[in-house]
Amino acid sequence: MTSIAHPNYDRLIDAARKSGRVTVAVAHPCDRSALEGVLDATRLGLIAPILVGPAARIRQVADEADLDIGGLPIEDTPHSHASAARAVELVHEGRAAVLMKGSLHTDELMGAVVATATGLRTARRLSHCFVMDVPGRPDPLIITDAAVNIVPTLTDKVDIVQNAIDLAHVLRFDPVLVAILAAVETVSAKMPSTIDAAALCKMADRGQITGAILDGPLAMDNAIDPHAAAIKHLVSPVAGRANVLVAPDLEAGNMLAKSLSFMAGAAAAGIVLGARVPIVLTSRADTVAARLASCAVAVLVAHDRLRTVAVVA
Repeated sequence: MTSIAHPNYDRLIDAARKSGRVTVAVAHPCDRSALEGVLDATRLGLIAPILVGPAARIRQVADEADLDIGGLPIEDTPHSHASAARAVELVHEGRAAVLMKGSLHTDELMGAVVATATGLRTARRLSHCFVMDVPGRPDPLIITDAAVNIVPTLTDKVDIVQNAIDLAHVLRFDPVLVAILAAVETVSAKMPSTIDAAALCKMADRGQITGAILDGPLAMDNAIDPHAAAIKHLVSPVAGRANVLVAPDLEAGNMLAKSLSFMAGAAAAGIVLGARVPIVLTSRADTVAARLASCAVAVLVAHDRLRTVAVVA
């Protein structure tokens, strides 16, 4: 079960359980950490997993760790690259609604996802969102992009922001308040991130980004702290109240998320959006709460997409 220190995750997991299990293709779960995460999410009623990897190796790891995987289906593959490819195929076949990383390298899984002929790309650029449960905050906080897009262009950032907004709606953020982060809150030709921030906000004004209120550039303090925003005389519905933080690049986003995790006791659930299905990227450093919350977020996104498809059909 999740820790009582992260009540936002408890609510996410409860909502996902009420939505019902979804089938998850787990690519190459060939270590104890990956299998334990799958079993925890299965026992909680979040997912119905399909293990994709070398069957003998998976069973050996389970036996050595005293984990019961007897009731779980296994798609036998010879190695990690084949595991990633087969997990993607299960999505194409309609047998899985979520993709989850096991013990293979992230690049291997994402390589299969973005493959031109056989992958899961859509018109939207792929991006990563952390859903953070930060002690002292009453609601979750989305941080993007901290894991996929290294130095995103303005065009990339449009999709990064829209992916995060769409996720915020699935998680019932109301309103969705997006802060485009920079080191300062004024536009400067010497700082390209501030120019991107201003452009993104104007694009939202013109309907090129929808579903949220945007403001930027905003420094981290005046994005989330009302007192800091007031000191800077920022009159904005977002300043001091942001619940979605858009980093200027991957390094800034990654350091922000990990600083909150390791210095402020936050938990970070991660998900990749922009593909045909949500993708869960787990890490051995993840807490049990973060792993379960990542699954819960993916389940909620998958159900939202299934409802959308049903309405369109």
